[in-house]
Amino acid sequence: MVIRQPNPAETNGVCDQGKDEEMTKTEPHPDRQTDANPALPHWQATVLTLFPDMFPGHLAHSLAGKSLNEGIWALKTLDIRDFARDKHRTVDDTPLGGGVGMVLKPDVVAAALAAVADYPGPRIYLSPRGRVLDQALVRDLAAAKGAVFLCGRYEGVDQRVIDSADLMEVSIGDYILSGGETAALTLMDSVIRLLPGVMGKEASHREESFETGLLEHSHYTQPRVWNGIEAPEILASGHHRKIAEWRQAEAEKETQRRRPDLWQQYLDRQALQNGKSE
Repeated sequence: MVIRQPNPAETNGVCDQGKDEEMTKTEPHPDRQTDANPALPHWQATVLTLFPDMFPGHLAHSLAGKSLNEGIWALKTLDIRDFARDKHRTVDDTPLGGGVGMVLKPDVVAAALAAVADYPGPRIYLSPRGRVLDQALVRDLAAAKGAVFLCGRYEGVDQRVIDSADLMEVSIGDYILSGGETAALTLMDSVIRLLPGVMGKEASHREESFETGLLEHSHYTQPRVWNGIEAPEILASGHHRKIAEWRQAEAEKETQRRRPDLWQQYLDRQALQNGKSE
């Protein structure tokens, strides 16, 4: 997949002068910044939302929070309501043709998008109609310089701004949320953990579910016997090749049992690769 960065001219609408300075910025902790790596941040997350206080949310904690403070990734939030064009700061209106709910106005959303025209990465609209998020897309986004996330509310965003700004629509699953903020946080979480320097060992995430096209194998730790249940003996053997073979077999067995759709995709890829090698 080629990740496309839009031309600023494609985002209809002109933002008012000075709006860019009103962005909420989450910058690295000043005490932890050094000149040792001027290439930081590796990844820039830019979020357009009606609720900027929802960010960084849980991403302020654990490895994601630590890497945010270290400057490995950066976060900027923009309040869509700042681009309303009336004194009431109206951002939505009733659907044309009638119906329930409200729709975010195209001029307001386009002005917000124009304000971040120079920010890196694809423009992503979190939508139940979008491409379902998978690990392949996560890897593509992690390889980019960042992403701009448009978080919808109410009945969504006017289709004209989605089309004119060439937004990439992404869904995190077949269920309904109150808005795109939770979906954006989920997508950001999946990307951030792949950035260089976030996780201790690069190999650790390569063995996880979906990275190889399979669900992950089961995990065990001490004590070796718990409540009369013994962990698989092979894991205490110290024989690394046999342990790897056991884990691969377990991953295949669990994928076939739990996710037959993934299992079939895995078999199809294996057949394709075997065909190319012959």
